[in-house]
Amino acid sequence: MPKLKKRHPSYRLHKPSGRAVVTLNGHDHYLGRFGTPGSYQEYDRLIAEWLVGKNGTAATKREAPQSDVRICELFVSYLSFAFEYYRKNGRPTGEYANMKDAMRPVEQMYNLTPVADFGPRELKAVRQNMVEAGLSRKVINSRVNRIRRIFKWGVENQQLAPSILEALRAVAPLKQGRTPARETEAVKPVPEPHIEAVLPLVNRQVRAMIELQLATGMRPGEVVIMRGRDLDLSEEVWAYRPLTHKTEHHGVDRVIFLGPKAQEVLRPILSGNVNSYLFSPRQAVAELRRRMRRLKPKNKRKRKPIPRRRAGEHYTTKGYHHAIYIACKKAGVSPWGPNRLRHNAATRLRARYGLEAARVILGHRSAAVTEVYAEGSG
Repeated sequence: MPKLKKRHPSYRLHKPSGRAVVTLNGHDHYLGRFGTPGSYQEYDRLIAEWLVGKNGTAATKREAPQSDVRICELFVSYLSFAFEYYRKNGRPTGEYANMKDAMRPVEQMYNLTPVADFGPRELKAVRQNMVEAGLSRKVINSRVNRIRRIFKWGVENQQLAPSILEALRAVAPLKQGRTPARETEAVKPVPEPHIEAVLPLVNRQVRAMIELQLATGMRPGEVVIMRGRDLDLSEEVWAYRPLTHKTEHHGVDRVIFLGPKAQEVLRPILSGNVNSYLFSPRQAVAELRRRMRRLKPKNKRKRKPIPRRRAGEHYTTKGYHHAIYIACKKAGVSPWGPNRLRHNAATRLRARYGLEAARVILGHRSAAVTEVYAEGSG
């Protein structure tokens, strides 16, 4: 590690990004991954240029123009924005992680490249990197669109010239049958025998969530956050308004109707505390421990260490998915996730009530989306 002179602006770690940074004339310059030889070389180069301006051998030390903004600087600025923007109820949404995934190959290939030098050829090189990594065509197109969204944000915030974004928009999406990128199979409903095989192997909370999804077609993220206070039990058909849902930022009001089957599942679960979550892993753990204590004699019990992480007040979609995955392995069936149960419900609703009724019940704004979820009878 080279010895840095104290009179020079310091080489520092930018903790949120893990990059090295130096501040010159009030402007942060990102140097690459902290501690790498390349970051020190970049630091030495910038310090040398800064000293030329400081000693007066150059006319003036100009501020970095928009064309001098590097990819790493643009991405760090965007992530600071995205961390606050893509949030619901104080937590980052999945889109924040999706944006970081889209950034990764660009960072690996063009981290220190000025944004003015990142054009269609470079974007296509990044896309080819994704193809070679085995990503599907649809995922690749989505990530390329997210990369363009970052550059659009840069134009909006005057960090780069509009012409850079316009050039990137010239890159057409990959088309089916005209690219080596792999295609994914359409998501199908879970086979009924696979569902029946899993139900006896999950706890009562997970079983109830599966049955509710089958009865109503609600999303996994909607079922895991159910509370008594979110239910309207005053009518023959109950109504559930989730605390948060996928399309709320579009101003869409989400109401899930609960008929006789759903009510039958919910009645044994409803408690006097309307503020508590109906499906609690904390409660599931407590029930499991009570059951184990009844099965084991006192003289054979072993005191277990206190777990580092306490079970949550309600299931997360990830935890719900994992519980089903473990049960699938025990049952010897192909693993499936709770998102596919929405396809089961959509297919049943379409067959019984028609496409438009299925669209309304599932909460889709377009029947075309419902057709993706619901298999036709023919």
